[in-house]
Amino acid sequence: MIPENLKYSNDHEWLKIDGEFAYVGITQYAADQLGDIVFVDVTTVGETLEKNEVFGSVEAVKTVSDLLLPIGGEIVEFNEKLEANPELINSDCYGEAWMIKIKPTNIAETDELLTAAQYADMIK
Repeated sequence: MIPENLKYSNDHEWLKIDGEFAYVGITQYAADQLGDIVFVDVTTVGETLEKNEVFGSVEAVKTVSDLLLPIGGEIVEFNEKLEANPELINSDCYGEAWMIKIKPTNIAETDELLTAAQYADMIK
């Protein structure tokens, strides 16, 4: 299931616009590929990053993977629930397990992201 109301990056992050802010997380496909997630590391709160810059990393039993920002913006919040419960990403990646909240610097960058249908085609 790939939610229609989100935008997607080629790197398997999703983005949800909510007023002047946006939420970012990883897709179910990415979570499934990583396996059991045991740690999320985001040390960029308060920083303004460009599109495709690393904003953190996610650690699974098998591997560690960088998290890339789908659009540029200021990282304003990290989802604290993930500190104690990183496994939420495996069970609810599109809901409770959003990773960061950002204030986009150029909302037009969302036009370069994939729709749900385009993302579904990419991961076939």
